[in-house]
Amino acid sequence: MARGGHNRSGPQPQEGSARSDSRGYSLTALPAEGYQGAIPRYPLPDANEREIEVWEQAWRTPQACAWSMPSERWRISTVAMWVRVKVECEDPKVPPTRLGQLHRFADQIGMTTAGLAEMGWKVAVDELSERRNSKPADDTEAEEPPQRRMRDTDAQS
Repeated sequence: MARGGHNRSGPQPQEGSARSDSRGYSLTALPAEGYQGAIPRYPLPDANEREIEVWEQAWRTPQACAWSMPSERWRISTVAMWVRVKVECEDPKVPPTRLGQLHRFADQIGMTTAGLAEMGWKVAVDELSERRNSKPADDTEAEEPPQRRMRDTDAQS
């Protein structure tokens, strides 16, 4: 009998685990600074200003680096549908079914944690940026030693 039935059956592969290593599983790292290339024309008809704005924002995300690859260009229409539904969902009167569609589109284009994993993508950690933004250690401030509790052993008799 077949097991599972959908793409999220069972535990997700974990990069670096022995089982994933034996299968050759690894994630494609997407640059944390996002996509810096030219933004494609919005492919859906009758676009409004908000859709164009969200489209341009989406194309500056790390995921856009993957969408721009020749093997992934087919996703552009799905990204456009995600943009259109995302803008529609900004209306507080949107039906709950539309919110479900938004989430499914987000998974399909890697805009959720689960979607990233399903696509085999991860956002690379920008260690240099983290170091640059961290507070430099100030050697002039002396750290207080940790306080220890001492028990009076005579008082316990």
